[in-house]
Amino acid sequence: MICLPAPALFNYHAVLTELNFTRYLYNSLVISLVTTAVSILVCIMSGYALARFNFRGAGLLSMGTVLIRMVPPVVVAVPMYVLWTKFGLTGGLSGLVLAYLGLTIPLNVWMLSIFIKEIPFELEEAAAIDGCSYMRILWGIVVPLIKPGISVTSVFTFRTAWNEFLLAIILSNRSTRTLPAAVSLMISDLGINWGQIMAMATIIAIPAFIVTFACSKNLITGMTAGAVKG
Repeated sequence: MICLPAPALFNYHAVLTELNFTRYLYNSLVISLVTTAVSILVCIMSGYALARFNFRGAGLLSMGTVLIRMVPPVVVAVPMYVLWTKFGLTGGLSGLVLAYLGLTIPLNVWMLSIFIKEIPFELEEAAAIDGCSYMRILWGIVVPLIKPGISVTSVFTFRTAWNEFLLAIILSNRSTRTLPAAVSLMISDLGINWGQIMAMATIIAIPAFIVTFACSKNLITGMTAGAVKG
């Protein structure tokens, strides 16, 4: 007969009370929410321009947005640290926000441009005939129709900023660490506190699950958009 140990919550208590948890939670929330909001705002306008305006190099730019995303963060970590240090951005929340915007904007622009291309252009032509400006067409007609795409990119951006570890370690300091970066505090010369690491990992996963489930309806629609063509 297999005897399992009784569940204990002392590791969760240690994480919540001994590691300045509220400060790290605040940092993670601010960075993730600001990154998501700014990224979506920029990518909606950029994706619309890429989808609707014909200009030289549009195809190359579209391909470049995907290729940039293929570059792993470890490749740009050291150059980014040198550049951020030169401009005084290390150790602050704004530096991490800018770093995560660089990671998420290229792919988000490409994804949203595809969703916008799926919208019949005749809708925009009819609005233009009625006197609507480009901005009115974008925010009044296009944006409501690409809510599934916005949900997909929002979840992707939030999870990227929330879970990222390498740049959070390099570009933050003791007071601006995020929750993933705080996991490194549980590794010392005396050993690795696996219990607290697992407790912290469980806590970190909860907001990502909440955001994903909150957007699940539009998320499924966005992921399956264009899968079946009539």
